[in-house]
Amino acid sequence: MTDDDFGLVIHGRQVLIEGHFIEAWIGVEQSTIAAVSHVPLAGRKSAELADGDVLIPGIVDTHVHVNDPGRSEWEGFASATRAALAGGVTTLIDMPLNSIPPTISVDALNEKRSVAAGTTLINTGFWGGAVPENLGQLQKLHDAGVFGFKAFLSPSGVPEFGHLNRAQLFAALEEIASFSGVLIVHAEDPGVLNDHQNRGGPSYSKFVDSRPPAAERNAIADIIDGVRATGARAHILHLSSVESIPMLRAARAEGLQITVETCPHYLAFVEEEVPDGATQFKCCPPIRDRANQEALWSALVEGDIDMIVSDHSPSTRELKFAGGGDFGMAWGGIAGIQSSLAAVWTEARERGIGLERVAQWMSSAPARFVGLAAKGSVEVGSDADLVSFSPEQEFRLEPADLLYRNTVSAYLGRTLRGVVGSTWIGGVAVSPSDDSDRRGILLCRG
Repeated sequence: MTDDDFGLVIHGRQVLIEGHFIEAWIGVEQSTIAAVSHVPLAGRKSAELADGDVLIPGIVDTHVHVNDPGRSEWEGFASATRAALAGGVTTLIDMPLNSIPPTISVDALNEKRSVAAGTTLINTGFWGGAVPENLGQLQKLHDAGVFGFKAFLSPSGVPEFGHLNRAQLFAALEEIASFSGVLIVHAEDPGVLNDHQNRGGPSYSKFVDSRPPAAERNAIADIIDGVRATGARAHILHLSSVESIPMLRAARAEGLQITVETCPHYLAFVEEEVPDGATQFKCCPPIRDRANQEALWSALVEGDIDMIVSDHSPSTRELKFAGGGDFGMAWGGIAGIQSSLAAVWTEARERGIGLERVAQWMSSAPARFVGLAAKGSVEVGSDADLVSFSPEQEFRLEPADLLYRNTVSAYLGRTLRGVVGSTWIGGVAVSPSDDSDRRGILLCRG
């Protein structure tokens, strides 16, 4: 052993570096990528990727509902991060709801951190919430390390997390602009939703009709107005409809600080194929038709949508199938963090889109969005959060495969392409089957 030996050297014939897959040896020392070499390196430990496998940066999922504490029967940090790890996710940012208490105060943030400490298998950070009762007090949460603030413009589905009206939205944006934070927004207009209410029932098309594209369009218009008036930074969560793309493109061309995400379920499923009564597909906004799906893919390729994140939103089986297939009664949310990478890659490959673009949308772009500059890339100085991935291997997702607390998912029974192999967090190999090795750390903004 020499002074040049690294703690770990990973060799792969296809390593994603600066947007291209090339043969490389990755030298890791003290949790960080210390060398990227085109010739062999010496290491005290070594790992050789199998032929056909690729090495990519770990997925960074900035939209995850862990629901712990308070609704841990829905999910929890141990089960959520185990499932995430199985899906190639090495970092997640937890939403401020549906935990009880919601993360709308420093005390609630500290309680959530205490629950998460020592139970996460992957790196975990936290969003704060912006609700009517904590406006004017958001900087305290910002200073405590949350990555930004989540707000709803329509009812959230849980009573303890209220939504903002237009005046409150503007007030939140003005306050957040004062300390250079970011507001991430569930953008649906409550007036439009109220006007399109129906009796529910098992018809999926009627459910889609109850949440039309106009609900997103009107809410996004308010956000654009608020950003223009305040100079704040805002982010559109889970965009489902392409009808809002032209106004977003114009706002961004104007120089407004607005970013946009969409989710794997909008890219993998289409309205025409959702069976009536299949409430495992219920989410808000809803999965829309095939033409809309293809337009979402085009918006990603053209740069109008910045990133893809899971919006992992699990619940108990009883809530997900409440009403025996009634879309008006069932919980709205899709459990998908374990399947997101494979689902997106499966669909991208069919459209001739390379895995390097998928990694950009699911790893580097979310990492940049939340200011985690050391994540989302394979380069010297980056955190050694790495995933070996078999892009051509197919599998059919079965209930026994799911590592969520409740084995419910819209992806069950679907044949997907792409299997996660070895995963390293901070240069240490981790496995969802090994509960003893909890490598995840709790992250703070900045």
